[in-house]
Amino acid sequence: MPGPKGWEPDDAPLLGGDVPFRPMSISEMMDGAIAGMRRHPRATLGLSVAVTTVIQVLGSLMAYYLLGPEASGGFTRSKFWESVGTQLWLGALGMTLSAYGILLLSGFLGPVLGRSMFERPASLRQAWRDTRPRLGRLAAVSAVVILAALLGLILPLAPFAMLVAAETHPALSVLAGVIGIPAGLALMIWLYVLLVLGSPAVVLERQTFTGALRRATALSRGRWWRTCGTLLLTMMITFFMGFFALRIPFLVADLVFFERDPHGSELVLKIALDTVGRIVSWSVVLPFDAGVIALLYFDRRMRREGLDLDLRTRPAEDTAPAPAHVPATDDHAQAPADGSTATEPGDDGFFDLWRPSPLITSPYPGVPHDH
Repeated sequence: MPGPKGWEPDDAPLLGGDVPFRPMSISEMMDGAIAGMRRHPRATLGLSVAVTTVIQVLGSLMAYYLLGPEASGGFTRSKFWESVGTQLWLGALGMTLSAYGILLLSGFLGPVLGRSMFERPASLRQAWRDTRPRLGRLAAVSAVVILAALLGLILPLAPFAMLVAAETHPALSVLAGVIGIPAGLALMIWLYVLLVLGSPAVVLERQTFTGALRRATALSRGRWWRTCGTLLLTMMITFFMGFFALRIPFLVADLVFFERDPHGSELVLKIALDTVGRIVSWSVVLPFDAGVIALLYFDRRMRREGLDLDLRTRPAEDTAPAPAHVPATDDHAQAPADGSTATEPGDDGFFDLWRPSPLITSPYPGVPHDH
């Protein structure tokens, strides 16, 4: 049967002309994330700036009130370095908020990258229209992913913290730390990788809250190590670009224009410059990280469920966009077989392409599509 427009049996469609619509290698997913940023800069960077600004401004306010004049009687470099525990806490909180922002952005970018596969509009307005009905669920699912990972880190460390607080024999505290710290890190990473695909799933598949988490665990099954390796490599690139390369001009400006221990209005300007630097750097790198997560979702759908083969065999009218002059109405809404909510009014049928079929878990009975 004929497939979507432009599909040929031996010529899979490309995502923006750069990423094949088939199971992808790690390098292809990274190239695809960059291609999505290049071909849809308003959608990707516009969403990224909005998410990053909220996160970084919130982080700067917390840093100012915890390390600034209100908290320590004066914001000086010596006092800054003396409050190591507070800095570590703020750093961890900042990384947590950034990770949460990445998950939110992966939900926004899922439809952007998905629509480009079918040559459909992928503007900033369209991205907002696609995500808005599921924004609450996206925020909740992303929060659960982060909280589950943090809980996995904290639980194995609880005995160590209690022993230290009780001032027991140092050997017991050391033993608890040697066991608890690696166990906590391992459990945190395992839970994050297991659930990370829930953010794009809740938007693209129009899943419920629990349905998105179930889909994430199902898609991660059997490819956990590959997913973990992809995310780790992406994080390393993001960390280097966000923390070092893109922030160098702002760090130089900080050294040139501000004194060693600023006060008053100069302190406010210094914090503002640092905040702008973080917004600029993270606004550029976050869409890359989020785009890789969205493409990992696509890759797992193709490998585990044969989504690419399924869409190739559908009639062309099933993958063609709805006419612009005929808006969808409630009469067209159908309850999906997987238990997710019905199609919203105004949907052009795009999300029907991504809802998992209850009859297809592999392109061939008993044979996984993990090639």
